[in-house]
Amino acid sequence: MHNTREPRVHPIPILSLRPTQMTVGMREVKEKRKRFSEQTSAKKQEEMIGKHMVPVVFGPDERYYVVDHHHLARALHDEGIGDILVTVIGDLRMVQKDAFWNVMDNKRWVYPYDTKGERRPFKDLPKSIRDLKDDPFRSLAGELRRAGGFAKDTTPFSEFLWADFLRRQMPRKLVDEDFDKAMEKALRFAKSHDAIYLPGWCGPSEEG
Repeated sequence: MHNTREPRVHPIPILSLRPTQMTVGMREVKEKRKRFSEQTSAKKQEEMIGKHMVPVVFGPDERYYVVDHHHLARALHDEGIGDILVTVIGDLRMVQKDAFWNVMDNKRWVYPYDTKGERRPFKDLPKSIRDLKDDPFRSLAGELRRAGGFAKDTTPFSEFLWADFLRRQMPRKLVDEDFDKAMEKALRFAKSHDAIYLPGWCGPSEEG
């Protein structure tokens, strides 16, 4: 087995990629679509795609499983882009199919949690990027990080951990109906000592 990143020089159809998570923040997807559509030429769009290759794991069924950049892949699909470049970070073709997801879970390459933050069986994972569901708390967590609520961290699925924390602090209705108000609350919660266990926490050190 190797974990060397291997860029594929030829494009892979976005819809052939298999997700390793159940949700995305559609607000973030729309923002990525906006940034992509603002590229004024096809050449600039191609350059943008080339700079953001999607990390994947090669599975025993000869499929590529996305382990990051689900938002980007969904945004490009929604913009009508058919193919994307990928980087192979793991080759699990030798793993038996019935053991594949357990290995992925052990390596923290899968996050099978639904829009309520509840763990689901691996069989419930979507088969396509276009089947990812919207979790507004994931959008809130992404915006919170950009606003300085917490630092970018290498912990896998760190923004989902923050999303689940925020989900326990406020109702979804608030996030859906008044995102700015939800952000105000999120910033306060992020600086509290209750969030100290989360990756990238940068709350006030003097708080006891």
